[in-house]
This record gives sequence, structure tokens and C-alpha cells, in this order.
Amino acid sequence: MATIFTHALLPIAAKLTLPPGALPGKLVALAAAATMLPDLDVIAFAFGVPYADPFGHRGFTHSIAFALAIGFLCTGLAQKLNSQPKVIFWTMFLSVLSHPLLDSFTNGGLGVAWFWPFSDARYFMPWQPIEVSPIGIRGFFSSRGVQVLVSEFMWVIAPLLTVAAGLRFWLSRKAKRP
Repeated sequence: MATIFTHALLPIAAKLTLPPGALPGKLVALAAAATMLPDLDVIAFAFGVPYADPFGHRGFTHSIAFALAIGFLCTGLAQKLNSQPKVIFWTMFLSVLSHPLLDSFTNGGLGVAWFWPFSDARYFMPWQPIEVSPIGIRGFFSSRGVQVLVSEFMWVIAPLLTVAAGLRFWLSRKAKRP
């Protein structure tokens, strides 16, 4: 898995990239938290659920179906989030879906159950440049954790910020044209 810090960057980058007011702050905060939601599946280890089980780590919570469900559920918060249901749906769906996307680019684990409940098969991307993050705090606060953060900076954070800055620049220039 990628670290929870990196997962949260996608909605934050979207907020910084899009025109002011496009994504309300409350929605971005909820979306940033929701990017971490799929990793709650590590609780299954405490109940003896094996990693490879559909309800184990990177199982159903890392599926497209799970991201769709979170997107739909959150549309009911339109008034509280001061946003339109379709904006909430797409923001939440894409934010949650970004989690298994990043995880499928890591070089460890058993893959991601993208197509649960239709298939329990696990998938990786053909290219896996991101160092997999150790599970647990002890492993994270180690030299291995530092390697993971360096890898994420190189393969996720720097490219994401570069693309966000480029899009922001392009959108601001486009908005100034008559």
C-alpha cells in the first residue's frame, strides 16, 4: 500500500487545481479522509481473516464497487457539504478509487481486488515503481518507511504537484482569455 499521507493528496491537489469554489473545503476534507478508508480493512487481521480473503487486506474495500458505494452514500450529505450531489459523487468516487489505483502500482502484497464482488482475483499494474508501505506503525517509523516516502515523493507526489501546477496555470490563462 502507499502511505495514508500520499493517498490524501489527490483531493487536495484537485482543490488547488480547480477554480476557486469548485470544491468546497468540507468536501475536500471528507474526500481526503475517504482516500484512507480502504485501508480500514487491516482490522480484519485482528479477527483472523487471511490477507488473500475477499474481506482481507486489499479485498472488497479496494474495489470499484466499494468506491461507487461511498460516492453514492456521500451524496446524501449535499446540504452539509454545500455542494451538488453530482460533484460530491464524483469527488468521493474518484478519491476512494485513487487508493486502489496507487496500491496497484506498489511492488508488494497480493494485488487489488478491483472487480469484487464479480471476481476475487487480485491485480497489479504492469509497472510497479512505488515501494510498498509496511503495515503498522513500527514498520512505518523505520528505514523502510523512509524508503517508502522517498519512493512516493519520486513517483507520486512530485508528478502530482507538477501536473496540478501545470493545470492550474493552464486553467488560469484560459480563464483570462476573452
